[in-house]
Amino acid sequence: MIALGLEGSANKLGVGIIRDEEILSNLRHTYITPPGEGFLPKDTARHHKDHILHLIERSLDEANLKSEDIDCICFTKGPGMAQPLQSVALVARTLSLLWNKPLVGVNHCIGHIEMGRLITGANNPVVLYVSGGNTQVIAYSENSNERYRIFGETIDIAVGNCLDRFARIVKLPNDPSPGYNIEQAAKKGTKFIDLPYVVKGMDVSFSGILSFIELAAEKMLADGTATVDDLCFSLQETVFAMLIEITERAMAHIGTNEVLVVGGVGCNEHLQEMMGKMVEQRGGQIYATDER
Repeated sequence: MIALGLEGSANKLGVGIIRDEEILSNLRHTYITPPGEGFLPKDTARHHKDHILHLIERSLDEANLKSEDIDCICFTKGPGMAQPLQSVALVARTLSLLWNKPLVGVNHCIGHIEMGRLITGANNPVVLYVSGGNTQVIAYSENSNERYRIFGETIDIAVGNCLDRFARIVKLPNDPSPGYNIEQAAKKGTKFIDLPYVVKGMDVSFSGILSFIELAAEKMLADGTATVDDLCFSLQETVFAMLIEITERAMAHIGTNEVLVVGGVGCNEHLQEMMGKMVEQRGGQIYATDER
């Protein structure tokens, strides 16, 4: 089975080709906005329309395939930003009709989880799914690998949304991504600033942290008591510690020693390092999909 996959739920447009469990092509093009700005749905959709056909052609060339070789066409059906999703779904449906191939809609969240399991070989992990739109701790149902149990999640904004919005506040570049630039700035931070630590049972909250650090950043940067690097360092340490706490609790509950970290924020190497230390103390193993 050879499948062509199209993903456009946010500002990163992706086109991939997979043969059974072998990745033949995995190309992306990201819509980048100026520092301090986010990406609007209509502009993101226009970006996807402008680049998707070229990406599909390049993917076929890289995989050394023709349209006749494709067995099915997959696309992200949601959740995500409506206009970018619609622009990519339209291309997927059109190709399905032109090439006479089956069309498969894929749930964005399930795609992250199952792609992670496929690539890493994780068996029965607790899944930390962290991205710009989602923050959840998930495990498989006791009696089935086809059903999920959500042990904890954000009660307001996602961790990736918190990081992205803070990057805009301090005018970090969006190229290659706000989260990546926070990660790099945090490596140079030397001063830890106490921030709200909000864990409610198995759930977490990030909106209060964002409001607090927005006010603190304005004051501390103005009077020179902290740098942008210090603020990025403090924010990362705090929100990642919260995520590791609820992940460890889920591990203890289901009795597994595996953790799989997926989603855009899951590419953060410091999050993987912190999670790895916790998992090592429990005699377990961490799996992550860290290709940015």
